[in-house]
Amino acid sequence: MKAMTPNREAVLSLIIVAIVVIVIVRAPEFLIASNISNILSGWGFLAILVMGQLCVLVTRGIDLSQASVLAFTGMFLALLSQSMPGLPAAAFLVLATLMGLCLGLVNGALVSIVGIPPIIATLGTMTIIRGLIFVLSDGAWISSHEMSDAFKAFPAGAFIGVPQVFWVALVVIAVFWVLLNYRRIGRDIYAFGSNPHAARNAGVPRIRIELLVYALSGAAAGLCGYLWAGRFAIAYTQAAEGREFAIIAACVIGGISITGGRGSVLGAALGALFIAIVESALPYLRISPFLQTAVIGAVILFAVAANARSERRPGRQILPRHKQTTGEVK
Repeated sequence: MKAMTPNREAVLSLIIVAIVVIVIVRAPEFLIASNISNILSGWGFLAILVMGQLCVLVTRGIDLSQASVLAFTGMFLALLSQSMPGLPAAAFLVLATLMGLCLGLVNGALVSIVGIPPIIATLGTMTIIRGLIFVLSDGAWISSHEMSDAFKAFPAGAFIGVPQVFWVALVVIAVFWVLLNYRRIGRDIYAFGSNPHAARNAGVPRIRIELLVYALSGAAAGLCGYLWAGRFAIAYTQAAEGREFAIIAACVIGGISITGGRGSVLGAALGALFIAIVESALPYLRISPFLQTAVIGAVILFAVAANARSERRPGRQILPRHKQTTGEVK
């Protein structure tokens, strides 16, 4: 990357600060403690999901089933808490992550072994999983009084006044940061996304990489499923329905290329923060709910256009530091 090229993450950070300042000027109540807590919580959920989606997008794939996996694990574990109220929060965290990982592996197998295009494979599993939630629950909602106290305690709790979901998101981001920046598998993921044919010739295992990224995406969604159901104390068939839109939006705004091979953990986290702040700010600006989706859609189109323009410029690479050498992935 050229020395004079502005750092994308820095630019996005400045945009986020500018938006916050504008909103505060128009609506000072935006800074009340309850709203800040909601923003941090919303960012936490979105950031965890975005980390998994980042890995998939880098390999030129897409995972549309994350929200469905979230809803399924949340429902399953909420029902489990009814029959086994003594289970501790740690058990729910592990079970949720493992359930999501297994569902993600199904996506990975459909893409890497069966050969179904990612958008078709994950669209299919998205629909199937939503149907399974209905079968599992008979279409009923699981509300707060039906869940065990142990199930709700950790997700609904806070540490030094900050929601637990926020701290879990920081841990997840740290794990993905190390994986993608300081482990060989991270280099293989970026190499495969940059040039799949060359990566395979260099010995990068295609099936292993695709299974891994979809498993990671599913694990992130599964973890969110427990946190979501526990924090909001409700589990239902339509939980998180439509959040696929926000997840992809956060990735694109954060600079992850939909053509693969480019993107950073920090950019993805900032993209999630941008979406969380915009979603929280629009009601304070008294923008009609019917226009809020249109506003976010316009932002996405602008971000996609900016990404496409930057990718046409030679030397523009958004890769971890250890790969920013000659502009090629070794």
